[in-house]
This record gives sequence, structure tokens and C-alpha cells, in this order.
Amino acid sequence: MPEYSSPRPIAVTMGDPAGVGPEVTARAWGARRDHGLPPFVAIGDIATIGAVWDGPVARIGDMAEAVQAFDTALPVWHLEDSGPLEPGRPTPPGATCALHALETGIGLTRNQASAALVTGPVSKHALHGIGYTHPGQTEFIAERCGVTATNAVMMLAGPSLRVVPLTVHIPLSEVAERLTSELIVAKARMVTRGLQRDFGIAQPRLAIAGLNPHAGESGQLGDEEIRVIAPAVDQLVADGIIIDGPLAADALFAPGIRGQYDALLCCYHDQALAPFKALHFHDGVNLTLGLPIIRTSPDHGTAFNIAGKAKADPGPTIAAIAMASRMAAARERSYAPAK
Repeated sequence: MPEYSSPRPIAVTMGDPAGVGPEVTARAWGARRDHGLPPFVAIGDIATIGAVWDGPVARIGDMAEAVQAFDTALPVWHLEDSGPLEPGRPTPPGATCALHALETGIGLTRNQASAALVTGPVSKHALHGIGYTHPGQTEFIAERCGVTATNAVMMLAGPSLRVVPLTVHIPLSEVAERLTSELIVAKARMVTRGLQRDFGIAQPRLAIAGLNPHAGESGQLGDEEIRVIAPAVDQLVADGIIIDGPLAADALFAPGIRGQYDALLCCYHDQALAPFKALHFHDGVNLTLGLPIIRTSPDHGTAFNIAGKAKADPGPTIAAIAMASRMAAARERSYAPAK
């Protein structure tokens, strides 16, 4: 059961109304007792819940009402009518509602009415169609929180593994150019602070994967390990951060090796996410370190192809809410005055 002591509920944005977000949010509430979930409130169009779920709903206008209603009904902060709804078919009004829900969730969490923010899946294509220019939700949240996008670090976390892709949504051909010693040092420092503040790990142990096969084989298969990664590791060790590497990525995820570390830093998106999803496809959580607020998200997209068909798995949303509650508890402890 998640450890959670805050009287404030968690804000859960439902994402695109035509995706699976409304369904998995509602079904997470239905499984609240089985998983010991803390009070949370769904943010978006209340009609999207009724379209995919026939459980009890409480329309609320104050976060305190959410806590009072949570035992008997899913609290919903209704924002606006997102127009005619057809699951699986995104619309501009639906994208607008998803964006307004995100803005509302950020605001509620920044002003501490909410203990944490869990963001439902959105359609980037639909958002860009209404003039949204950010690459994803993370960059938007960082901007609204006054944090530069480069200082917001994506981490994927599951019961047995945490990974951080040092470069994210860029072509593989650009990774070697974008991977710098300065980037590695900055992100490793942020990961260390995040593990201390949000996970209660006093001395995090990190490892970093090599970019090339066999971590470059002493320069025979590429020299980025020698030129870029090793100097960054040396700087981090000098700063007092516990980090090993560069290590061969093909062995790093073996149980006996990955279990020695609190987080693995990887050079590019799929180097981190492919093994992570093989291990934690149903209970993996996407979270953002480096923000003044706690933000998690289920590690899946809108799944328009199964929206409205009662096939969506609420497991990732349950995991995202549970992790947000644990992070909130850890952060509260880190800020509590010493007795």
C-alpha cells in the first residue's frame, strides 16, 4: 500500500477525451481499495467518463470536496464540454479540453491544492492542430513551472528498474553529436537530487551505459566512451556522486548488474526504454525530475484503437498514482523540520 500522509488529493488529467484516459482513470478509482490508492480527482470533461464507464461520479469544484467524495464516487473536476464524443476519433475541441485540463492540473499542484500531478495520455498531433508547439507534455509543464526543458529529466520507473534516457526524442543519427559531457554531468546531478528528494535514497548509486557496442571496446568500436562519457563520470565522482561506467549496455540490464544501482543512465531513447518496457510494460511509470511539483504519467499513449471498447489496462495509471503518492510522502519527509 502506498505511503501517503497528505490531506490533499492527487490531480489526474484525463488526457484526450477520445483516448483511453477517461476509462483507465475511472477503472483506477474502481480498483482504489485493492491498491490502497489515495484520494485523487479526475480533471476534464465529465461526459467522457459516462461514455465509457457506468460507475458513480461526483462533480466537484473544490479539492476538499474530492477527499470527502472519494470513498463513494470518482471525483471529477469538470472543465468544459469537449463536444460530440466518439472514442477513438480525436477532435480539436477534445484537444482543447485536454490542454485546459493539463493547465488546470499544473495550477492546482503548483498552488499546493493538489499533492501531485498525474497526466493522462494526449495526442500530440491533435494538440499541434490547435496551435500547441511543445514537443510533449513534459516541456509544457516545465515551462509553466519556470524550469527550462533541459533541466526537466525524464525517468521511467518500475518495481525493479529505473532508467533515464540522456537524449530523448531525436533521430538516432544525432545522438552522438547531442551527447556531451556537460549534458551527462547536468542530468546525473539532477537524477541524484531527485532520488534523494522524491525517493528518500540518501546515497543513490548510478550507472551509465556506453553508446557503442561493448562500451566502445577501448576505442575499437567508437571513441565516445573515451572522449565524452568517461570525463563526465570522472567529474561526477569528483563531486561525490556514486556512478559507474561507461558499462556495456548489453550486460547492464542483467538482474545481477542492474540490481546494484538505483538508476541507469542511457545514451538514447530505445537503449533505455526497450529493456524497461520488456520488464515493466504494465506497471512502468513515466515521471519528471527537476520540477518544483511531482509529476508522473502512465507509460502509454492514447490507444485510440481500443478506446471505448473496455479493453484498456488501468494498471499503468494505478502505478502512476501510487508512485505519485509515494513521491509526495518522500518529499514531505525531506522538507519536514528535524525534531
